[in-house]
Amino acid sequence: MSCKQRKIAVMGYRSVGKSSLSIQFVDGQFVDSYDPTIENTFTKTVRINSQDYELTLVDTAGQDELTLFPSQYSIDVHGYVLVYSITDIRSFEVVGTIFHKLQDLNGKIQVPVVLVGNKTDLHMERMISYEEGKKLAEDWNAIFLETSAKQTASASEIFHALLMEMEKIDGILGDRPNCIIS
Repeated sequence: MSCKQRKIAVMGYRSVGKSSLSIQFVDGQFVDSYDPTIENTFTKTVRINSQDYELTLVDTAGQDELTLFPSQYSIDVHGYVLVYSITDIRSFEVVGTIFHKLQDLNGKIQVPVVLVGNKTDLHMERMISYEEGKKLAEDWNAIFLETSAKQTASASEIFHALLMEMEKIDGILGDRPNCIIS
């Protein structure tokens, strides 16, 4: 069986842990220092259900009102990890705006999305409840997970869940007959 190539964009407001989640997944380590990201690309090969996947993660710069969804993140991207910090209400608002922009760019095509509430290790500073995150993901028909980038297993779970959603959507779309224009 050949290796499937999948490109994933990791997006969200600044300082929510996008790079930490990406590095934790790819290298299995937590980077405690914060250096604002312009854009990084990581690759990792994983095997799920006897299928190899070569993942390209695009770790994006933090989005704000001016750069909510640069168009290059809508081209050849198979799925999205939208990250907010459970300690930052603004980051929760921004992922909603990013999602709506993603919908505008893709029309009615369902795009695999995992909504991630990060920084669960800072539970004493929590401002967004688990229920709020879960409800938002349900409204979007997306997967919802809460995590801490400090934990390797939960970072892996995010990308595993997204890959499974990609395959599910590919299967649904793959069942449609090919369109022929003559």
